Amino acid sequence: MIAPDNPLKPIADKVHAGQRLTHEDGLTLYASNDIHTLGELANTVRERLHGRKTFFNINRHINYSNYCVLRCKFCSFYRPYEKPDPNAQTTEASIPLQIAGQPNEIGHGDVDPAGLPILSDSGGYEMTIDEVIAAAKIAHEAGATEVHIVGGLHPKLPFSYYTDMCSAIRESCPGMHIKAFTAIEIIHFTRITKPRKTIADVLSALRDAGLGSLPGGGAEIFDDRVHDEAFKNKVGEAEWFEVHRNAHELGIFSNATMLYGHIETREERINHLIKLREHQDASLKSRKAHFNTLIPLSFIPDESELDHIPAPTGLEDLKTLAISRLMLDNVPHIKAFWIMQTPKLAQVSLNWGIDDLDGTVFYYDITKREGDGTTHQELTVDKLQRLIREAGGDPIERDTLYRPVTRDETGQVVVNA
Repeated sequence: MIAPDNPLKPIADKVHAGQRLTHEDGLTLYASNDIHTLGELANTVRERLHGRKTFFNINRHINYSNYCVLRCKFCSFYRPYEKPDPNAQTTEASIPLQIAGQPNEIGHGDVDPAGLPILSDSGGYEMTIDEVIAAAKIAHEAGATEVHIVGGLHPKLPFSYYTDMCSAIRESCPGMHIKAFTAIEIIHFTRITKPRKTIADVLSALRDAGLGSLPGGGAEIFDDRVHDEAFKNKVGEAEWFEVHRNAHELGIFSNATMLYGHIETREERINHLIKLREHQDASLKSRKAHFNTLIPLSFIPDESELDHIPAPTGLEDLKTLAISRLMLDNVPHIKAFWIMQTPKLAQVSLNWGIDDLDGTVFYYDITKREGDGTTHQELTVDKLQRLIREAGGDPIERDTLYRPVTRDETGQVVVNA
């Protein structure tokens, strides 16, 4: 019961009545130190939508290249392009594959001989299509239902590299969903095609090749000041929304993100969330697809140009995750990407409005909070389920589009509807 003099009482009344929160409500939530009431309110919405169901998937991330023409200050992933040395050797040892083959077992497959890119002296790399396919096949054979592919804006790779990649994955890994290419990459693809393709043309070509959905990366913070200071060479919010509008009109589902905890203000975060909400309203009203989930991403400053800025605190993480759930009343899922928030805080957030922990991941090169600074960042299915159950949740394996996945005794998918 919220006391009548609690500043959150008017907002609580709106939440319980199912009313939409305003910009001012969002700022009030951020200003409050009543983290427990904030969690209760966010959980009210979460349980209204999903009960105690908590989603995860068996997936594999592939970052095909870290060469990028951009120089975003918050990014420690990119490297300036240089011609790869064909005689270079991998600088990371092969890692035992640990993607679970069935929901209640930790799978231990063969040593993964692929998906570990050859690094140049500067740490730059690009994967061949054969290397991407090899990594995807290992994941598929171990039970993954999704491959998540993103990379830098490579100045030399042709558009056919990306369509051929999708086609080869579709042929080699039947039934595995391809979630790939941020809106920033899609814009880059329009610029490297000759004659130049439109956004709709690029998306249609990728879909025909096997693309299933878009991730939400590249959104950062929708604000001109933040854009100009932190990532001025990257396309802004108008282009980001244009890609997702085209995707939704074509029936391609997508996700959305918000990178918080760097140079933006709390007010700019709320503005970002409201812009996403307005786009979702339009997609739900008149388009064939929409946002499936929002992923708030906690900024990790290490090795970026903004490494003088302290990372967000756990309290700020919890507030932002809960407020995202409360503000985005029309987005079905809010995800705590455990790599960004850490598994422990992501577990706590399951009672602060969060209903999804992402998945097994296995390989992730963009940020390296977990895994002692290595690209091997993984939670097994057993660990994911334990985290969920300990938080009072009911673990549900899902596919990319949030359909429940059922497996037989061998770990093969038998129901996906």
